[in-house]
Amino acid sequence: MIHCPMKKLLYLLLLPVVLASSCVTHDELLNFNEGPAFSGTPVDIANLPQLQIQPDDLLSIRVRSLDLVAVEPFNVDPPNAANISGGGATRPLIGYLVSRQGTIDFPQLGTINVIGLTTEDLRDTLKQKLVPYLNDPVVMVRFLNFRITVLGEVTSPNTFFVANERVTILDALGQAGDITPYGNRTNVLVIREQNGQRQTGRLNLQDRDIFTSPFFYLQQNDVVYVEPLKVRTAAIRDQSQRLLPWLSAITALTTLALTLSRL
Repeated sequence: MIHCPMKKLLYLLLLPVVLASSCVTHDELLNFNEGPAFSGTPVDIANLPQLQIQPDDLLSIRVRSLDLVAVEPFNVDPPNAANISGGGATRPLIGYLVSRQGTIDFPQLGTINVIGLTTEDLRDTLKQKLVPYLNDPVVMVRFLNFRITVLGEVTSPNTFFVANERVTILDALGQAGDITPYGNRTNVLVIREQNGQRQTGRLNLQDRDIFTSPFFYLQQNDVVYVEPLKVRTAAIRDQSQRLLPWLSAITALTTLALTLSRL
């Protein structure tokens, strides 16, 4: 039987083990708690993205005009359709697939070079080319494959499709159910492929200067990865695997306490 002093010794030995299993601090769960205080007055947004059309983008292009008969040939569905999946759904999307050479084949107008253009640039280009055929044409262009993938320590990692051209890292994390308590908010990785090159950036969600980062606004096909905190290794999903290190430590400490009680 373990004497009272030995029991106290055992509790003191086990206390660090118990505390180590839940050592995520309050500060580690906060966002925007570092750096200069937020301004109380409106601040100009200087880093709004200008998304450029890239090879393999899928574009929706629709032409409108008061002459419904004259505009019909310009709204023929292109031959390239793609089945894309995300958010638990698969849906067929019909649009203009940008070739590796950066072109699309548009009805009546032929091959058009779109690489490096924004959707606004392409609207203006098509409107100019349509003037000989239509009076006051209206052209609508948007991305069909604007998707963001969020992985790592988030509640619901997945690939999400975005309906507009303006999405922030906060929007993406919100779509993924936010970062879990075991996610590292100070070192979020963004992987971006653009113009045949791969670029990476790091975001610190606790830094109030995050809003000025070139990676705060995401671009099509960006991948966001939230790495785990080191304490996450002590809380893996397999319960038996999680408990084995602690059981071994408790057994060793108990043996030590029993040995000391017999001295």
